[in-house]
Amino acid sequence: MIIGQIKDGIVLDHITAGKSMDIYNVLKLGKLDCSVAMIQNATSVKMGKKDIIKIGTLLDINLDVLGYIDPGITVNIIRDGKVAKRHHLWLPERVVGVIKCRNPRCITSTEVNAVHEFRLADKEKKLYRCIYCEHKAERK
Repeated sequence: MIIGQIKDGIVLDHITAGKSMDIYNVLKLGKLDCSVAMIQNATSVKMGKKDIIKIGTLLDINLDVLGYIDPGITVNIIRDGKVAKRHHLWLPERVVGVIKCRNPRCITSTEVNAVHEFRLADKEKKLYRCIYCEHKAERK
């Protein structure tokens, strides 16, 4: 399989096998007017299998969202066919507007304009809690 080189764009590498479609949907990549290549279950020395997404344009991506979905992702910014910048993602300390609090008594359930914000409560368990009511976020 041959997928062409990107002149200017973004390569999301080291995605846990099977998670690329979640990222594709969250970033709304299907609505872009550019080439998007998704490779699933590619052979990887480090991971065994991995997914890769290549985006044929430069766009603003919320790295905290990607870090929450899959903390091991590497984000490569490509300019003129070369890696200009590389980000290794980790679990973010806080996540804003990504997770919705499921507690019906939380202020975010009653206030229309309240922003859903969660903080990392336990790094080992990858557990996030709502900053308003301490309700834990259910990770899929």
